[in-house]
Amino acid sequence: MATVGVRRRRLDDAQTASLVEDLGALLGADRVLTGLDVLEQHGHDESFHPSAAPDAVVMARGTDEAAAIVRACARHRAPIVPFGAGTSLEGHVAALEGGVCVDMREMDRVLRLSVEDLDVTVQAGVTRVALDARLRPEGVFFPVDPGADATIGGMVSTGASGTTTVRYGAMRENVLSLVVATADGSVVRTRSRARKSSAGYDLTRLFVGAEGTLGLVCEATLRLQPTPEATSAAVCALPSLRAAVDCVIAVSHHAIPVARIELLDEVQMQAINARFDLGHAVAPTLFLEFHGTPAEVQAQAAEVQEIAAQHGARSFDRATDERERRRLWEARHRAYDATRAMHPGSAGMTTDACVPVSALADVIMQTRADLDEHGLTGSILGHVGDGNFHVILLVDHDDPEGVRRGMAFHDRLVRRAIAHDGTCTGEHGIGYGKGAYLELEHGAAGVRMMRAIKRALDPDDLFNPGKVAGAAVLAEDGGA
Repeated sequence: MATVGVRRRRLDDAQTASLVEDLGALLGADRVLTGLDVLEQHGHDESFHPSAAPDAVVMARGTDEAAAIVRACARHRAPIVPFGAGTSLEGHVAALEGGVCVDMREMDRVLRLSVEDLDVTVQAGVTRVALDARLRPEGVFFPVDPGADATIGGMVSTGASGTTTVRYGAMRENVLSLVVATADGSVVRTRSRARKSSAGYDLTRLFVGAEGTLGLVCEATLRLQPTPEATSAAVCALPSLRAAVDCVIAVSHHAIPVARIELLDEVQMQAINARFDLGHAVAPTLFLEFHGTPAEVQAQAAEVQEIAAQHGARSFDRATDERERRRLWEARHRAYDATRAMHPGSAGMTTDACVPVSALADVIMQTRADLDEHGLTGSILGHVGDGNFHVILLVDHDDPEGVRRGMAFHDRLVRRAIAHDGTCTGEHGIGYGKGAYLELEHGAAGVRMMRAIKRALDPDDLFNPGKVAGAAVLAEDGGA
């Protein structure tokens, strides 16, 4: 069996007591939390995967303190699992081998802002919404918008993207530099603030998307954008899913710089109409947003409307009022809640796949046919401008057969995406939920390379064990 670092069993009671004592001496006993409720809260995220509680939770307040926590855990060979807002979707925060959950939410300061350089440095626990509130009065904004009010550290760790990726890019394009606590407790700055550099390996990109398996992200320097002079939105209903995707491809081929272009199928539109008292057509629908000067925004919307008409658009309704626009995007961001409300008591199994845009129509149509053929209830939505889409599948966790059918659908979806030269995850990450697909996507040699990197940077397998490349090992063993 392949291994990643040094595998261990969970700490026994005596080892846990010794660890808690050392952490208490470092932080103060009141900042080392071992209550059952707190442990359970930190053992799960928003995913449908089983949770696993840590042995203790600590709240870091600064980079030096975070590094000291890592050193203390290393002395006890205790796993370290970072925790942000708990909004991840693949079991990223489950403490599969126990250990210490490092809650970063008290590291919530904006450390430096340069409007002139269009960058900002923040601690890892700053949330997306709090950062936006700090930046907007300065005439700048951070463009990565995954919908959830995630922490910046969590967004770095999962390589997050979202509704604005089609224009502004994902976290990989918008993180300039990181400060990371490594496995030996050292503090490493991955790069300078310069906009480009050819000095050595790209350590920043190594940690973006590493899901807390290589080190503890403490600070991030982020690229900012000027707030556009004008913003408008539009809702466009089309006759079919294929027509909607083809419309998106045509918009891309015309190089129209839309800021957001989201697809919601008829099931999703029915759900948000009911949840938010909206009156949109129950049809495959595009939600769009345009940024620029008033003239640019007007021109972009007009061009897209003309293309949509060529693809049989049933309607093209613009929203220029700020309140109306925010209401529209709130409905999109809360699509998960709206879908679940269709069947109270059900749980959502949220998938995440991404394919080349040229393959998107075929894959989405096959996915919709799969849902219908197997009698499954689910909505399709996604950031179709970059080929990323999701299915929110409704399942009853108390029904083993229903869960089995849901997991079988998820497996077919992932394999379908990879067969079309896509990926098992466009933005949610691997966690421990998708480890079994890494080798299918990257090949055995690619996974060996990932494990070699993990072993080199974290030889004792301290950081978030059982995730990403380590999750494939768990799959070989039959689970955590």
